[in-house]
This record gives sequence, structure tokens and C-alpha cells, in this order.
Amino acid sequence: MGPYSTQYKMKVYFKLETDRLYVRELSILDSDFMLTLMNSPSWLTFIGDRNVRYKSAASNYISEKIISSYRNNGFGLYLVLIKSTKTPIGICGLVKRDGLLIPDLGFAILPEFEKKGFATEAANAILFWAKDQLKLTEVCAITTAINRKSLQVLENIGMIYHQIITLPADKNNYLLFKKELN
Repeated sequence: MGPYSTQYKMKVYFKLETDRLYVRELSILDSDFMLTLMNSPSWLTFIGDRNVRYKSAASNYISEKIISSYRNNGFGLYLVLIKSTKTPIGICGLVKRDGLLIPDLGFAILPEFEKKGFATEAANAILFWAKDQLKLTEVCAITTAINRKSLQVLENIGMIYHQIITLPADKNNYLLFKKELN
């Protein structure tokens, strides 16, 4: 079964609310947004090119990677929307990543919505949910040393740097951060 036990599985539709944001499950109806996000300069530079160039490829990515994670792990990446306008601005959530023993916090925000505190607000909501609902005691996050915006978010939410790591089938070095949720 591995490090992710069935205690993390949820069968209800996921939705969080903060002062300014909604955070909800992604569906294939969000494929236009994901196509835009996955081809944004920040995504391509810091997350990597996933070769998603068409709406159908974005739908497949959502179905095969994101929705399957909800089903298999009880968590995944979620759509972040501005509450007042229902405008999708990014994603945030937990990922089961090969080479990491605990869930990994991930986030990405469209460039025009960066530097407004949205990633920090969404990440804090996910951390609260991870502790309160999933009963996790620790999460991690990885980023590259040159991703200053992500480093700032990780600092803002209280993540602590631990070490440099590499992941299976990935030649890049990542900074590993952790946070205890107690």
C-alpha cells in the first residue's frame, strides 16, 4: 500500500473557502484554464513542459493525473478561484510524488495574479485542511533555488528548508521544505 494509506481517501466533493478565494476540485470542464496555466512562462520555467498544447490534451491531463489522484490518494491539485468574480487563477493542493514519503504541497498561479498573496492564502487553506480533515502531521514542498516566488510563498506559510534532493527519473536538484501540522 505504501506511505499513503486509505485513511486519506475522501468520497465527498472537495471545496474550501477563504476570505478571497474558493478552492475546489478540477474537472475536465476546466481544461481551457489548465491549457493556459500549463503554457504560462512560470509553469514552463519552474514546473516543466508537459506537452499540453490543445484543449483535449489538457482534458486528458486533468483526467489522468489530477482526477485520478483524488480517487487514488484522497487528495490532489485543486482549482483556485477569486471568490468575488469566480475567475480561475491557479491551482494548489497536495501531490503524491515518487521519491517523497509524505504529501507534497504544490501550487501555480497565472502571472497576472502573482504577488497578490493568492498562493499563500490558498496554500494556508490546503495546510489547514490537510491537518483537520486528512489528519496529516507533516507535509513537504519542493522547488528550485531559482524559483524566488515559490520560495517566498513557502517562507510565508512557515515551511522549513531541510535539504537538497533529487527525485527518481529527474536530473534536477530541488530544495526540500517540510512543515509539521500540529
